[in-house]
Amino acid sequence: MVRLSRKALLELYEAPLPELQAASSFVRRSRNGDRVWYNRNFHIEPSNICAHRCRFCAYRRDDASQPGAWSLDLKDILPYCESKFRPGMTEIHIVGSVQPGQSFDYYRQIIALVRSFAQQHETSGKPIAIKAYTAVEIDDMCRYNGLTAEACLQALREAGLDTMPGGGAEIFAPHIRRQICPDKCTGERWLEIHRIAHGMGIPTNCTMLFGHMESRDDRIDHLLSLRELQDETGGFNAFIPLKFRARDNALSALGEIADEEVLRTFAIARLALDNIPHIKAYWPMLGKDLAIEAMAWGADDLDGTINDSTKIYSLAGAEDQRPTLSVSELKEKTAAAGWKAVERDSFYKIIS
Repeated sequence: MVRLSRKALLELYEAPLPELQAASSFVRRSRNGDRVWYNRNFHIEPSNICAHRCRFCAYRRDDASQPGAWSLDLKDILPYCESKFRPGMTEIHIVGSVQPGQSFDYYRQIIALVRSFAQQHETSGKPIAIKAYTAVEIDDMCRYNGLTAEACLQALREAGLDTMPGGGAEIFAPHIRRQICPDKCTGERWLEIHRIAHGMGIPTNCTMLFGHMESRDDRIDHLLSLRELQDETGGFNAFIPLKFRARDNALSALGEIADEEVLRTFAIARLALDNIPHIKAYWPMLGKDLAIEAMAWGADDLDGTINDSTKIYSLAGAEDQRPTLSVSELKEKTAAAGWKAVERDSFYKIIS
């Protein structure tokens, strides 16, 4: 397959829908056949009290006095895991906010506690992976605690970290980042932390938040930056396009982009990222039906069962206010659309 240039990708964004779908579907099927990957997982969101003031966020709160604020103590972690875990789960996903004044040891101990829980609940042939902390969270842990990224990641890995999620990338374009998340780490720093993680043997995902103030040019530049890093490290497992949801945040007046533009963006991502094996349609953000539709536009992964354990998108107006997807429902929906659901672990190894 010929690698597509920035110019070619911009032209393809304007292509007739049937042609764009056919091209992205061809690439998707050549890589993943008719498989739709999923896993069994739940999320831990330790707090929504956050030092950052991202304008697209409906999740954050200033402090514990605000309605809807929460912050888990370390003593809450294991009971929470017990409440959300179901037999057969193979991933615990930890991501939340940057809590003002929180020590690095707090984040490290969360990993250690979850690892102890995982070791007690693993079944033969189904180890439980811990996917934790965005590059933004890692950057703040480093800055507030005087740590290098290498030292931070090494300590977390020794506590039980297996892999990292891809959140916090938002859009790399500095002129947009200054408007939507000016106090968050730069796009260059986000890429640097993932480069360091990959060099240490920690695989990660990557994301792009789209549908707010950015242009198609900005999206393509973002994708090409990810492609360049993947050429260098090979450490990204999956790319997740994240649609901006417009409820209860400072950018609500922008509204939300149409489904057609969402699907075009999935198709362009599949065509641009020729070196990233998987494109994930994160169903708690898209809704189940649109996520299934995205499978015909380059996506091949739906994420997991979730078990009503994330509020990041439900607070911003996502369709599923208590996101849970049973395996039977997932299989029914994928089969109805002509796909085959395949269970995976966090590293895309098939679970029989």
